[in-house]
Amino acid sequence: MNDDIRLLIDRTAADCIEGKTAGRDTIVQLLGIDPLSEEADYLRAKAGHAAQIITGGEAYLWGAIGVDSVPCSMNCRFCSFGEEWGLVKNSVVFDDHDIDRQVKLYASSDIHYIVLRTTEFYSIDELCAKIRRLKKLVPETCEFILNTGEFDDEIAAKMYDAGVSGIYHALRLREGIDTGFDPSVRKKTMQAVKDSPLKLISLVEPVGPEHTDEELADAFLVTMEYGAAISGIMARIPVPGTPLGDTEQISPERIAQITAVFRLAAGDKIRDICVHPPTPGAAFAGGNVTVVEMGAIPRDDKVSAAEWLGYTASDAKAMMEEAGYRVV
Repeated sequence: MNDDIRLLIDRTAADCIEGKTAGRDTIVQLLGIDPLSEEADYLRAKAGHAAQIITGGEAYLWGAIGVDSVPCSMNCRFCSFGEEWGLVKNSVVFDDHDIDRQVKLYASSDIHYIVLRTTEFYSIDELCAKIRRLKKLVPETCEFILNTGEFDDEIAAKMYDAGVSGIYHALRLREGIDTGFDPSVRKKTMQAVKDSPLKLISLVEPVGPEHTDEELADAFLVTMEYGAAISGIMARIPVPGTPLGDTEQISPERIAQITAVFRLAAGDKIRDICVHPPTPGAAFAGGNVTVVEMGAIPRDDKVSAAEWLGYTASDAKAMMEEAGYRVV
């Protein structure tokens, strides 16, 4: 093993346990380690140990419901909903009965974060009405998260008053290039969340093999800048028929390495690190939040009536427990 890299990992891990964050140069160096190397194995092990200390050994399950599968005019180059790609042949919007059924199933399956995910222009008022109703169906310990379009301070306050606990929002990699969004608008929404009582959940995504270590580091530092309560990594899953549909997906080892780096870089400023798609190696490397989802999936050209790819809450819980976590 390279002694200099080992010492860098040791120092960063010790700083993490003390609550200190890592700088950009350190993040880039750690991301530059060969994910198949002995050094990467050591990095993942150290991050997994630090995660157990930072989180107290607690893991959380995230259950997402894709509410609507409709063509979206934003045409993000990795998303199956892009209007220009023509993959959404028939628009599907889940009704309250379907959403209620899945929410109750999630709540009975040890899922803590229940997420309603919509396309960009779904009615905020409708979402708030749904949250008010759904709050009555589940234990108070469940937290409701929204993943929807852009909004301002006034809308953030309205969401919180409706019972929303947090917002998933991210400045995606190559925002404005691979997406139809102005990066400054995405940041304004993240600022609105930061300025509200809502939690911000913001992953570095969607990660592909073309993204540089510097891009990944900068994107992670943005999640830190806007006070994310949960950060982490979402790998891009290429969807045939989209402009990025013929690209490769990053390896499980690379997902685990990035998870480990973000865990160590966050110190105690970000307690929880989420990884998607679920990757056992990433759980051992410090990822203590994992995702189950159903409904409209931007990583698929079909609506999933059950858990996507057959990955259930039981599977997620078993993965986390095998990595040494206690699912809360």
